[in-house]
Order: sequence, then C-alpha cells, then structure tokens
Amino acid sequence: QVQLVESGGGLVQAGGSLRLSCAASGRTFSSYAMGWFRQAPGKEREFVAAISRSGSSTYYADSVKGRFTISRNNAKNSVYLQMNSLKPEDTAVYYCAAVARDTIATRPYEYNYWGQGTQVTVSS
Repeated sequence: QVQLVESGGGLVQAGGSLRLSCAASGRTFSSYAMGWFRQAPGKEREFVAAISRSGSSTYYADSVKGRFTISRNNAKNSVYLQMNSLKPEDTAVYYCAAVARDTIATRPYEYNYWGQGTQVTVSS
C-alpha cells in the first residue's frame, strides 16, 4: 500500500515551465515503478512519462519527448515531472501512479495506486 500526493500545478503562459512533485508514503517507495498521466476534460487519461524503480530507465510519450523530464529521489520518497516549453495542449489534470514492479508501464490499468491529481493550465 502506498499513498500518493501531487503538488506543483498552476497557471502558466505558453513557453513557460512547471515542476510537479509526487510525495509517497511508506518506506518501500524504491520498490515501485512510477508514472505520470494526464487527463483533459472530455478526453481519456493519457500516458506522459514513466520511470523504473532505480531511476535508471525512463520513457516518454511522443507528445512530451524533449520537453518533459521525469526523475525520482528514493531517499525522499518522491517523483518529479519537470515540464518545459509548455503548450496549451498540455493543459490537464496530472496524476502520478505507482506499481510494485520493476517495469516501464504506459497504460493506466498497469498501475495499482494513484494520486488525487494536480491541475496544470497553460494559457496562450
């Protein structure tokens, strides 16, 4: 069992940056692979980025590749999403997710635990 809490969302202009954080409870954070997803109104939940247990492997959706960076600090029980060169189409609620496997997972059903989400709004 793990509880996840996202933070760092807000309103930014196109071209700006935000850094999202996801804080996890417990002492077994390093046993979870982590991912970031987003969901815009009326649309399906969409994969954004994933990271392995150790942080040695990462994977990104084509739509964010080169602009977003996922990272983790297991000593702080946290995972981050650095978002640069933001576009209006990045506007969504962003969720972090965890699965107790050493994997790179890109589909929502592969994850067992979810945070409550944090709103990111990019204005034009």
